[in-house]
Amino acid sequence: MRPAPATTLLGMSSETESPVRQAAQRARTAAAMIAPLPRAAKDAALLAVADALRARAAEVVAANAEDVARARADGVSDAMVDRLTLTEERIAGVASDVRDVAGLPDPVGEVVRGSTLPNGLELRQLRVPLGVVGIIYEGRPNVTADAAALCLKSGNAVLLRGSSSAYASNSALVAVLRDALAAAGLPPDAVQLVPGQSRASVHELMRARGLVDVLIPRGGAGLIRTVVEESTVPVIETGTGNCHVYVDEHADLDLAEKILVNSKAQRPSVCNAAETVLVHQSVADVFLPRALAALGAAGVTVHGDDSWVKAGAAAGVEVPLADDADWAAEYLSYDIAAAVVRSLDDAVGHIRRWSSGHTEAIVTRDTGAARRFTALVDSAAVMVNASTRFTDGAEFGFGAEIGISTQKLHARGPMGLPELTSTKYVVTGDGQLKGQ
Repeated sequence: MRPAPATTLLGMSSETESPVRQAAQRARTAAAMIAPLPRAAKDAALLAVADALRARAAEVVAANAEDVARARADGVSDAMVDRLTLTEERIAGVASDVRDVAGLPDPVGEVVRGSTLPNGLELRQLRVPLGVVGIIYEGRPNVTADAAALCLKSGNAVLLRGSSSAYASNSALVAVLRDALAAAGLPPDAVQLVPGQSRASVHELMRARGLVDVLIPRGGAGLIRTVVEESTVPVIETGTGNCHVYVDEHADLDLAEKILVNSKAQRPSVCNAAETVLVHQSVADVFLPRALAALGAAGVTVHGDDSWVKAGAAAGVEVPLADDADWAAEYLSYDIAAAVVRSLDDAVGHIRRWSSGHTEAIVTRDTGAARRFTALVDSAAVMVNASTRFTDGAEFGFGAEIGISTQKLHARGPMGLPELTSTKYVVTGDGQLKGQ
């Protein structure tokens, strides 16, 4: 007699489920198995993953070469090809990052708060894993190992949906990760690549409510907007970075020049790079020529308002006139929008209108101006006399990050291990009963 089809947690036959939902179902089972594991077991598995990445680096590089060759044939830019490329040296770096995650404190079981109630009940709020985390990301295959390591350390199972451009690389990486987990005695289904390369598989993942606990999109504005608007699974919105640097009337202009150039040009293709500079009108005559020269030396094109256009003409530098598209732009390139503002409050108004809520910076020697700016600017991170490039989990001392959240619920800013947990209350009594 043929056995009855297995049923899922939601009561449906697993034989009728799509491959994506079947993967999510397996992830849910794995999540229940790893959630209660002690730190030692998770750390041992992560160290096994790091060793396996080094040992099988050549295998991953060979798979990556397929993706790189296809990208070059498709005319992908050199910058994007570089983000896609894995070498044995880069894989060694990824393995080192995994080892670093193993060395971080385990957030699971941490007591967030606790008290003894008047009736004698002992109340504790504990950190617990989220469960099944879906990651939808573009381009960079190193995210595959980073995201898996962070999710495992925080007791979560992870479903990884990278871009089709990195499919061979991601498949090879996930094979290494799963084999290492199995060898360490952990369920390999705690790390899975979402089946399929079509948009349909992404859509199914976004609709797997009840199987997937949270989705985290990492990529460009279009990807993030699609996931936020179309997903029925709760989404933690990681941010596009229209970041601003405001040079106040009380700024040290030498410092302002250095911070501006570092914020924009140190690595322009990342979300914490500055995309707009705002300068107080009282220092504009002195600072604009200096900024144009410094940015020009770094290869940056300024798209400015009338004041910047005139300053450019006087300096023999062409400055395209900025429009709304420039104020809204996350360039991710050697371009920056620029305006002169009448006051700190005008700078804040510009930021509130155009910012993506990621990171803003003020350069000033006036502590009152710094306090007002940090109080009024509503972004995930606000820098005072420091580069916007410091908004990063590693720079903040978190060890690593899964992304930078620009939303306001659950997590905001660089998301480390604690942000990959939720909480539950454990209430201990000795027979207390609720009265009328």
